[in-house]
Amino acid sequence: MEHEMRAEYEEGVSPQQEGATVKIWHMVRLGGTTAMCGRELDPAAATQPADAWGTPKGEPFCHSCGALYLREVP
Repeated sequence: MEHEMRAEYEEGVSPQQEGATVKIWHMVRLGGTTAMCGRELDPAAATQPADAWGTPKGEPFCHSCGALYLREVP
């Protein structure tokens, strides 16, 4: 199964807003908007490849998503 990272923003902040910063990164199944931890994410939120997980580009990262992701990755 393929995955990607999707951003979560502060409450009330739209991904399209100028200066919107990422609150936390979550792992989703490729093209999905439901994080592995169960949080629903904005379909317009920024994404990045799953291989950014564990690197500075992927921080801060949801610990719950990380634990579940490790269980799925071969």
